[in-house]
Amino acid sequence: MFGVRKMAIILIIASFLIIPFGASALAKPTVYPPEPDSGVMVVDFLVARPIGFTSLILGTAAFIVSSPFSALGNNIEQAYELMILEPALYTFKRPLGGF
Repeated sequence: MFGVRKMAIILIIASFLIIPFGASALAKPTVYPPEPDSGVMVVDFLVARPIGFTSLILGTAAFIVSSPFSALGNNIEQAYELMILEPALYTFKRPLGGF
């Protein structure tokens, strides 16, 4: 009898500890990704896009300089993806205001 009572108390305490974690799932926005407002779009256009374009130019220059070493290391595709492709996709392919 004492074991059943002890087990019930442990289960009740455990359920009270787990309930807050489930409630946070309900607090997420219903629309994913959230629609950006005009302020976020302006900041993206005036700040993030120029930074992305600059990183694309610098990444291309770094790729050209490091391509002989990347070819020797047999990882030229990985260097291309990290130095050129990712900044290009970040700058030109994502929607305005979508970080």
